[in-house]
Amino acid sequence: MAVFVALGAFLMTLAGGWTAQRVTDRRHLVLGLAGGLMLGVVGLDLLPEALRAADHEIHGVPAALLLFVAGFLLAHLVERLLAARRAAHGAVEHTAVQHGAAADHDAARHEATGHAAADHDAAEHRHRSPEVGLTAAAAMVGHSLMDGVAIGASFQVGGGMGTAVALAVIAHDFADGFNTFTLTRLYGNARRKALAMLFADAVAPVAGAAASAFLTIPEDVLGGYLGLFGGALLYLAAAEILPEAHHAHPARSTLLCTVAGVAFIWLVVGVTG
Repeated sequence: MAVFVALGAFLMTLAGGWTAQRVTDRRHLVLGLAGGLMLGVVGLDLLPEALRAADHEIHGVPAALLLFVAGFLLAHLVERLLAARRAAHGAVEHTAVQHGAAADHDAARHEATGHAAADHDAAEHRHRSPEVGLTAAAAMVGHSLMDGVAIGASFQVGGGMGTAVALAVIAHDFADGFNTFTLTRLYGNARRKALAMLFADAVAPVAGAAASAFLTIPEDVLGGYLGLFGGALLYLAAAEILPEAHHAHPARSTLLCTVAGVAFIWLVVGVTG
């Protein structure tokens, strides 16, 4: 029964990814909406659930909040390490160009200036690191897998509980599919990679529901995971997605899309309880 219900999450995830593909000509609106959906999922869904599941404290601070901060810092660290690696790679290419153009000093200086500008542009637009997009999408897949486990576990408790959890998962999997495709493409990955990550995200709840028959995840472990994942997701939304959405098109419509994304998650949380 749990696997059958998880097929609804599969279809809803694909629907979210399909929607993200169809509106790519309004990139700033897509990014604004994705940022709002991510903020809503973190603040209204993941974090409250994490605090409920992992409610013990460490030095006066809830463990879920500590992991939330750790997830934010971890995402920042990974992004900076990838950016530094790309900058170092660009510096090597820059040096090679300078040596190859030694016969023409003026031309070499001009090209070096161009490469320096390119390096600066790469540093400014860190979202172009494909590895960051794939890592973020993989985290979304992991979250969807845990959603499937939650569906299976809730059906073990009772049919009513299982139905309620399944409805909540299916409702927000549209946002998961939308964000998975958008994140992968935003960081410069090819469309086929974005589609592959979308399909993996869609299959994950079904796999999780099937696996739940053979495993049980302690509630405090699940709460810690949600806190860690929420922190990483908040970093991507606040430091990458939303600044990029408003960089080229600081329009009121972009802001409205962000607000609409948060409001949609609020509605889903309210309806599904």
